[in-house]
Amino acid sequence: MPMESVEVLYAADRLRRVAVRTPLLTSTVIDDLAGRRVMVKAENLQCTGSFKFRGAYNALASMDQADRDAGVIGASSGNHAQALALAARLHGTQATVVIPDDAPAVKRQAVEALGARIITYDRRQVRRDALVRETAHREQLTIVSSSDHRDIIAGAGTAAWEMLEEVRDLAAILIPVGGGGLAAGTALAARHLNPRIQVIGVEPATANDTHRSLVAGRRLPISPPDTIADGLAHTVPAALPFEIMQKLLSDVVTVPERAIADAMARLWRHYRTTAEPSGAVALAGLLRIKHRLPNGPVGVILSGGNVDWGRFRGLVDRAMKGRNANATVLH
Repeated sequence: MPMESVEVLYAADRLRRVAVRTPLLTSTVIDDLAGRRVMVKAENLQCTGSFKFRGAYNALASMDQADRDAGVIGASSGNHAQALALAARLHGTQATVVIPDDAPAVKRQAVEALGARIITYDRRQVRRDALVRETAHREQLTIVSSSDHRDIIAGAGTAAWEMLEEVRDLAAILIPVGGGGLAAGTALAARHLNPRIQVIGVEPATANDTHRSLVAGRRLPISPPDTIADGLAHTVPAALPFEIMQKLLSDVVTVPERAIADAMARLWRHYRTTAEPSGAVALAGLLRIKHRLPNGPVGVILSGGNVDWGRFRGLVDRAMKGRNANATVLH
């Protein structure tokens, strides 16, 4: 059965007293640079540091108690893993998370602190989803996908739902695209609250599986991508989100790695907030296509802030040095 926008509303009701209603951040510098008002939805301030908590909690809250009590399992580069671990803890059940062995240490440590069991794998040699299915079957666990799950999609859409409740006249919303759950949920929320809004996905140029798939009209896998945005390093969009994105997304744009790091630096400098590379991608997309956007204010979802301080500092330092060097050349 096709997903309906009302499912996002139901998810918002479930999350109302549990999830953080994250703020909308503004900066006159970025407004001037973009030529319009820009509202940044700070999901880095959400429980577990990313929007993923919204979907994970909604999925467990919607689940039959017997399935929930049996324990849940999901795969993730880190953020869904943390979200699933906390959602399971809040519901009094056990979470098992399957994460790549090269996931950032800060994300793995957070998952362990929340009491989840961790299974690691080599993303270049092991089929992640097959590993999840085999483990779930062997141990009778309930699978909670990071994207390909209607309750995950509905929960993710509540971030945009909150944004549109506060700013009804947004002309566009830009969101990062990995598996597609956030983009699909955002599109469903927008269709209900403001059907005229443009919903634009943004992904790294090296991890352009969704862009390629939408152009082709079918899901096309790519080789494991090399990108600083580890949370968006998917090889193919998930089936249900892709179906929704095909119908409701206005566009998907890609951004180079240097633009992602530059967006992290701008978020730090002008909004005084920390974004992981995946979380900064949507702002990078805004700055890249600002002249192609419709007139009116624009929303940007900063999807997460889980990044090692050393890595964050290194990326931001290089971005700011590069910008200063370019300014010197121009003068």
